[in-house]
Amino acid sequence: MSERWSIGDLAKASGVTIRTLYYYDEIGLVPASERTGSGHRRYTEDDVRRLYRVRALVQLGLSLDEVATVLARGAEDLAALRALLHAQLADLDVKARQLTEVRQRVQGLVEQLDGDTMPEPERFLRTLELTAQLYGQLSTEQRDALAQRRAELGDGTVEDLRSEWVTIVKELKTHLAEGTPAEDPAVRDLAVRWQRIAQAFQTGQRHLDDQIQAAAGTFWQEHGTRVSEYVSDRAGWLAPGDMADIVAYVQRAGGMS
Repeated sequence: MSERWSIGDLAKASGVTIRTLYYYDEIGLVPASERTGSGHRRYTEDDVRRLYRVRALVQLGLSLDEVATVLARGAEDLAALRALLHAQLADLDVKARQLTEVRQRVQGLVEQLDGDTMPEPERFLRTLELTAQLYGQLSTEQRDALAQRRAELGDGTVEDLRSEWVTIVKELKTHLAEGTPAEDPAVRDLAVRWQRIAQAFQTGQRHLDDQIQAAAGTFWQEHGTRVSEYVSDRAGWLAPGDMADIVAYVQRAGGMS
């Protein structure tokens, strides 16, 4: 006679809690095939194999309903499992991009804290608040698309674009201080370079890029002064009102729509 397991023995052997095994039995996912005369559950070798299949599929990220669908169709029907795993991969890709995005934001905050001068608590909290408000303007779809685009560009390219943007801002500040007209070819060239950097981060999906641009415009209108103060704090070489003046300068030069 083959081996039989009580629910307690199976819980110890499999690492699944008794409560979970009760639940699996109730929903018909891993029912005990046998009962003793007194009504106690007894699990057979087939039940144990089914339990391990359930655990493996759950660890892949499938829901219990999806696991039940796969097992109901039998081991021979791999098409259902393939479709579910493809969907799971797509979901994991989205989560990976979101995790990368969050990591970049946290890294930026860590770099700020690791600077030569520790920021005052109020200043650091303003950074957190602005970050939350900026991302609150965007939908999940828009954030995912931006994260995917940054991943496509790669960390090296993103850093190069940021460095170039800082150089452009410094040159624009110099021209602004010297009173160079916005229509001057040198200023317009800087404005074009600014625009090209912005375009490099576009997702390539017209409707999303339009929505993101509109959200960014709204955010600037509502929080432009505070953003300027934030950038000035981080740059060091910008006065509190400089960033707003530079943005307006670029707009006059035709580099921002």
